[in-house]
Parts: sequence; C-alpha cells; structure tokens
Amino acid sequence: MPQEVAMDVKAVSEKNQVIFVHGGGVEVTEIAQKLGKEQRFITSPDGFRSRYTDRDTVDIYTMVMVGKLNKQIVTALESKGVRAIGLCGLDGQLIKAERKKRLVVINERGRRMAIDGGYTGRIEEINTDLLRLLMEAGYLIVVSPVAMSEEYEPLNVDGDRTAANIAGALKADVLLLLTDVEGLMIEGKIVQRLRSTEAKEMLPKIGPGMITKIHAAIEALGQGVREVIISSGTGSTPLSSALSHSAGTVIGNE
Repeated sequence: MPQEVAMDVKAVSEKNQVIFVHGGGVEVTEIAQKLGKEQRFITSPDGFRSRYTDRDTVDIYTMVMVGKLNKQIVTALESKGVRAIGLCGLDGQLIKAERKKRLVVINERGRRMAIDGGYTGRIEEINTDLLRLLMEAGYLIVVSPVAMSEEYEPLNVDGDRTAANIAGALKADVLLLLTDVEGLMIEGKIVQRLRSTEAKEMLPKIGPGMITKIHAAIEALGQGVREVIISSGTGSTPLSSALSHSAGTVIGNE
C-alpha cells in the first residue's frame, strides 16, 4: 500500500468506521507461476472472469492473500498510527461460504460446459458480532477474501462480493469499490450517478473487468447499503475523493 494511500485511509478512519477488504490476484498469479503452478482462468455465461481454484491453488491463494498481502497492508497502516488488525474468513469463521460443486463456464468454442467447482465459494454468512467487537474496540479491520467452507476448508471468494456481503451484513452507509479506472465507463464516458435499476439494465453493455463490481454494488444495495461508489484506487487520496463524490460512479436505490 502506497504511503499516501495509507494516510488517506487514516484520515477517513478518523471520521468513520472502516473495514478494508483487499484483493491481490496479480500477485497470487505471479507467485503461483514462480512455484511452477500455472493458473487457469475461466469465464461464466454472465461474463465473470475468475481464477479456477484447485487444491494447490487455494493453498497458494491463502498463503499470498493472508500470509503476505494482508500483513503488508496492516503494517503500512500501523506505520501511520492506525490501529489495524488483519483477518480472513477463517478467523472466528468470519466468512462462511458454501463450496460450489459445479461451475458453468464458456469454453474456447463459446459453448457452455460444466466443470468441478474446485475450492471456490458462495458466501452465506458474515460474523458481524466479531466485526462489531473489533470496531467498537477501535480497530480498523483488514480482510482477506478467503472463506470457511462447511467442511472447514479455505475457499476462494471474490473480493468485491466479499466487501458487498460485509457491507450488507453491517448495513453500512457506503461501500467503496476501488479499481484501476475512474468509474463505470459507457461509450468512453464516465457515468457519474445511476440507480440500481439502471445498473441492472446496463449489465449487457459492461465488460468483464467491471461487471463483478456492478453485481457487487447491486447485491450490497439490495442488502441495505445506502450507496455504492466505484472509483479509481490511484492518486494520493482515492478514498476521500470518492467519498466526497468528486470522483467515481455513485450507485444508489433512488
């Protein structure tokens, strides 16, 4: 985490209770390849592109996400005076998920086919008691998107959907989804504001890089989150800029 971003997180956390859900797929891929484990990516009929997570991959995924990236972020925040604590879904069964038995994917010929679900999960429950306990104690929680299966195994769950489910379970005021673009772009122009119903209508026009975030936004709003902002994670003050509505796409129910 860049120092200026850590300072921005600190500034926002001084006025708000913050839970930080991080990604790290690029680094997972890099380290997997260094370990000789080639990564396979699949696309669903709805346009979701995701990592196929077999047994070896879920071990690497957990190692990188929880053991490396989570602690790097915690350390960066602590160095700026933030009381941060790192968790994943395995800790206190923070995130319970159902292991997917089958995945429907689009193959190289453009046809649908079913494959084994591997170690990917569908989030079912968030331990809000644990989150509230830590927030009330003054901690900023940093969450890795690794969930606990019904068989007590680690599962790969999407970071945006993890953030949406946490925000929904807590009935958060705002869910902020950071990405590498300015916000939702349609025909080369940024969409500054739209309703969840409009977002649903736009889904066929949205590419694979953004569609997961739009689905996460719709999911969070449906669970009681007041508004979702999709904005760029670059720059010195990405959180503050988005929360002040001076950057990004704002999605609400009204």
